[in-house]
Amino acid sequence: MPSPIALNPPSPSLSIFKEKKLPSQLPSTPTAVSYFSAVQQADTRARYHDDSSVASTPTLSSSPSITASSEDNALSEDDENNCLVYPLTPPTSEQVFATAHTEFGHCANEAYRCVSEHDYTKPFSEDSALSEDDENNCLVYPLTPPTSEQVFATAHTEFGHCANEAYRCVSEHDYTKPFEEQAIEEPPYYIFLATHISFVILHLLGHMRDFFGKRFAKSYFAHLMPQNGYAPLNTDFDSFYTRRLRGRMTDCLCQPVTGVPGRTIVILDRCSTDNNYTQIRTGGKTRALNISSYNYLGFSQGRGGCSDAVKESICRYGVSTCGTRLESGSSELHVSAEALVARFVGMEDALITSMGFATNSTFIPALVGKGSLIISDELNHASIRIGARQSGAHVRVFKHNDMSSLESLLREAISQGQPKTHRAWKKVLVIVEGLYSMEGTVVNLPKIVELKQIYKFYLYIDEAHSIGALGPHGRGVTDYFNIPPSSVDVLMGTFTKSFGAAGGYIAGPKTLVDCLRLRGHSGPYAEAISPPVLAQIVASMASIMGVGLAPQPTNSKLSLRPVSSIVTPRDSAKELLGMVPASSLPTWMNLPPALADGSEARMRIRRLAFNSRYLHAGLKKLGFIIYGHSFSPIVPLLIFNPGKLPVFVRMMRARPIPIVVVVVTYPATPFETARARFCPSASHTKEDIDTVLRACDEVGGILDLKHGSGERWGIDMVCERAVELVYSV
Repeated sequence: MPSPIALNPPSPSLSIFKEKKLPSQLPSTPTAVSYFSAVQQADTRARYHDDSSVASTPTLSSSPSITASSEDNALSEDDENNCLVYPLTPPTSEQVFATAHTEFGHCANEAYRCVSEHDYTKPFSEDSALSEDDENNCLVYPLTPPTSEQVFATAHTEFGHCANEAYRCVSEHDYTKPFEEQAIEEPPYYIFLATHISFVILHLLGHMRDFFGKRFAKSYFAHLMPQNGYAPLNTDFDSFYTRRLRGRMTDCLCQPVTGVPGRTIVILDRCSTDNNYTQIRTGGKTRALNISSYNYLGFSQGRGGCSDAVKESICRYGVSTCGTRLESGSSELHVSAEALVARFVGMEDALITSMGFATNSTFIPALVGKGSLIISDELNHASIRIGARQSGAHVRVFKHNDMSSLESLLREAISQGQPKTHRAWKKVLVIVEGLYSMEGTVVNLPKIVELKQIYKFYLYIDEAHSIGALGPHGRGVTDYFNIPPSSVDVLMGTFTKSFGAAGGYIAGPKTLVDCLRLRGHSGPYAEAISPPVLAQIVASMASIMGVGLAPQPTNSKLSLRPVSSIVTPRDSAKELLGMVPASSLPTWMNLPPALADGSEARMRIRRLAFNSRYLHAGLKKLGFIIYGHSFSPIVPLLIFNPGKLPVFVRMMRARPIPIVVVVVTYPATPFETARARFCPSASHTKEDIDTVLRACDEVGGILDLKHGSGERWGIDMVCERAVELVYSV
């Protein structure tokens, strides 16, 4: 049975290479002479009734020597009965056509007309080309239709409709329980053995093929061999994993998509005829459940208040400021966005840049330099490691989220000082992530703040994944642990994951931020964030905070002093969680009431917390080995063997309800811990998480992926007791 998800199912196409019918087999049609005779009579009557001032046209003739097109003279006699040359129904005396039938078909029937316009009595849908089976598709329409009291302002394909308040949860740390440490579960020894054997076979056969291929099949290895005195840009060793591991699963990576990456996503179907060396698009499209995109709060939508603000910003500012921030690329939107970010994270000032990766790699070298010490978590992001290397500072690494390892390293490094000279370090900077992108673990911030007060180091937190996704109010790890933001020296984050935009920010004291604006490479060299992206940032962030009423004017004298965009650091949670004044937003930005009062954003934050916790706990109850914190929107499912990665992706995609997943292996992870990384979103419904759990239960049983310890439940029990499972973790 064909999948009900296919947007354009294959249909039998008519062939142009058909046997030509004999004249006796064709329907009876008037001859060319009778056709021209009828047209001549109609033309004569028309000219008889026309005004004499109108220029007359030459009389039509049935002679073949004056036909409309000279190329028709060479047509065979069968063309006289061809409906492509002459209409099946001759024109009447009242019908006059000024075009050739071969160029513009003659049709006078007014019933064959239609008006192209949108019917506003029906909702707009990009899925109008779906087959009839899609009307019963849970990816396009909710299983339970909304009641008369339920009004949803979002498309179900972008943000799932869910009005059940039981499927909500609050993301906050429970201080009555100890901090949730990362529990590393080990699989059976035969899994480790099979994984290492797989890599041995990969290396053995891969290097053998490279060795013999360079000698007997040089055309396939020309790019790895010297050519005309030029050394190869990529050596066979550097590109080994790209060719031998990634090349075998190209169909599972870099999947081209179209449309909005919301709750669902439309993937462009591909096939390969040369063992995944190249991918050919078939022209088909498939709508699939999207459990792989960074869209934690579901603000990546094609319709709604945020998208309306983006459209208005394009009309007012265009699509680019065409310059860097230190030249001509700084607009009023940049200033408003920086002030809003500072208020949102609770710091004195903030700067924004157009790329999240560059936020770390270009600003860390501006913070520390030679003679300074960087202490970094071993699983920090590549952008942090690159920035630390470029800074010239001495770098030491401690075990992932291990506070004992961090404290012992601090004691040693501070007491010993710089190598050789043993002089005191100019600066000591500890860099951690709020939420680790591959492990899904949350930093032990209370313990780090305690160590900071003892050893007097500077603290830099990368909140790329935690900002917006953690905390009862979406303010990141400081909000999750209820710790004042002023306890952290530098807060870094991105707008990609929770705000549906792009770019990153650095927040901290004003003196530090002003220095980074000049010394960071992104300031003088990087293109400024485009106005549409800024509008998305401001609209989504303001909706999380809520927009307060404009302050009433007072009788005090007007001041010519410009209003400062600097935000005073707040230690009080009540001040931090206040609404943003309406005067802080552009005057043309009018958010819908549900976004302006913050109610919709609060619902999104609570839905994300429930979905993350439910998926994490459900997979563990099914017997899988799961990494990460229970409130983390990053849920890694350990697969271990690299040969199972492409099979897992293909089986998930081939299900009746296709599911798009992301798999990660070496060098992004250690050799033996290849994994699938799920990213639940606030846009998913409880039924969507049920679908993912059922798919994982079936595929995991086939691929032998259930090696976790602890009590196991059946899939039906997990789905039925979802609320109980979420609150019992």
